[in-house]
Amino acid sequence: MIELEYHIQLDFYLSCQQGTFFRLYYPCQESESAEKPDWIPCREYFNGLADFMKINRSLSEKIFNYLFGSFKIPAYLDAPFKTNEKCPVVIFSHGLGAFRTLYSAICAELASQGFIVASVEHRDESASATYYFREKCESERRDEPLPKTSVSAPDNLVEEWMYYRALQHGESEFPLRNKQVKQRADECIRALDKLIEINSGISVQNVLQTQFDWTTLENSMDLCRIAVIGHSFGGATVIEALCKEVKFKCGVALDAWMFPIDEEIFPRVKQPIFFINSEKFQWAGNISRMKKLESALIQRKMITIRGTVHQSFPDFTFLTGNWIGKLMKLKGDIDPEIAMDLSNKATLAFLQRHLGLEKDFNQWDPLIDGKDDNLIPGTNVTVLQSAI
Repeated sequence: MIELEYHIQLDFYLSCQQGTFFRLYYPCQESESAEKPDWIPCREYFNGLADFMKINRSLSEKIFNYLFGSFKIPAYLDAPFKTNEKCPVVIFSHGLGAFRTLYSAICAELASQGFIVASVEHRDESASATYYFREKCESERRDEPLPKTSVSAPDNLVEEWMYYRALQHGESEFPLRNKQVKQRADECIRALDKLIEINSGISVQNVLQTQFDWTTLENSMDLCRIAVIGHSFGGATVIEALCKEVKFKCGVALDAWMFPIDEEIFPRVKQPIFFINSEKFQWAGNISRMKKLESALIQRKMITIRGTVHQSFPDFTFLTGNWIGKLMKLKGDIDPEIAMDLSNKATLAFLQRHLGLEKDFNQWDPLIDGKDDNLIPGTNVTVLQSAI
C-alpha cells in the first residue's frame, strides 16, 4: 500500500429502513492529533462473528479479542479533507457475515489513490452484526437512563443491534438471499444518494456525533465517475446494483457468490464488469453464471489469483499467523500482501479504463488480462459449454 493519509468517517441515520450506515474513506490533511480507529469497533461485533461461525460467544470473545482486539486501521478519524481535484466515487459492499470495517486494506488503498469510498454496512441480516437507532418510547423516557451505548448518539435515541440471520430448518435459501441482495443493492444506491447530497452542499443529519465538518466535502466528488465494488455476497450485490442504477459506470466483483441473483436481470446489466476470483473458492456452477454475463459489446473480464482462498480479500488474511491463518482458511499459499497488491492494482487499472481517469493506473493494464505469474487469465475451473 502507498503510504498516504486517508480518513475514515462514520455516517448513520435514524431509521433502519430509511437510513444508511457507511464508513467513508478519503484523502485527508496531515493531523498529529487525529486518532486511528479500532479495526473491530466494539464487542457486539465479536458476538456477531461468533454467532456466524456457530461458536460460543464468551469463548470467542476472548479468542477474537486476543487475536484482533489491539488492531487499528491505518487511517485518521475525522481528519480534514484534502484534495487538489474532484474525487471519483466507489461504493463498497461487504460479504456474508462481514461488516463495514473488515475491508480496510482495499478501501484505504483506493482512498490513497484519490477515491472517495463508502463502505456500506448492510441491514439485511447478512452482516454478522450491525445496529441502528430508534427513538425512545414514552415509557423509556420516563424510566431511568439506559446504560451507555457503544457509540455516541443523542439522548432521545436507543441503540438496537441486529445479528446474522441463519437459515431456518427446511427453509429454501434462494428466496431469502434474493430478497437480501435486492435490499443490499438499494442500500448501496442510498449511500450514493447521500454522497450526492453531501456533494451538493445539503446539510447532513449524522446520528453518530462527530466533529467532522461535512461542508468540506461540498463539490469534492466527480459524480460522472462512480463504481461499485464488493466481495462474495457483495460481488452479487455489485451485479444487482449495476442493474438498478445507471450512475454506476462499472463494477468489480471480488470472488463473487452468484447464487443470490435472479438470472433474468443479466440482460439488463449494461456496464463493464471485472471478476477477480480466488483459486480455491470457485466452482463450475458459479463460474457458469458469471460467464452468462459475457458480452461481445460490453467488456466483461475475469482473472484468478493463484494460491488464494475466499478470505484473501478481507483484512483477516493479514492479521493471523501462517498456521492459524491456514487452519481457519483465512490465508492461501500466496503471500497475502502480493495477492492484495495484484487485486488492488488490477482494480485500479479497470477503474481508470472505464471511468476515464487521467491517472497512471494503466501501467497495470496487463493484470486485467491475467498477465502475471501469479494470475490465471479467466478461471482455473473447468466449465462445460452446455452449462453456459
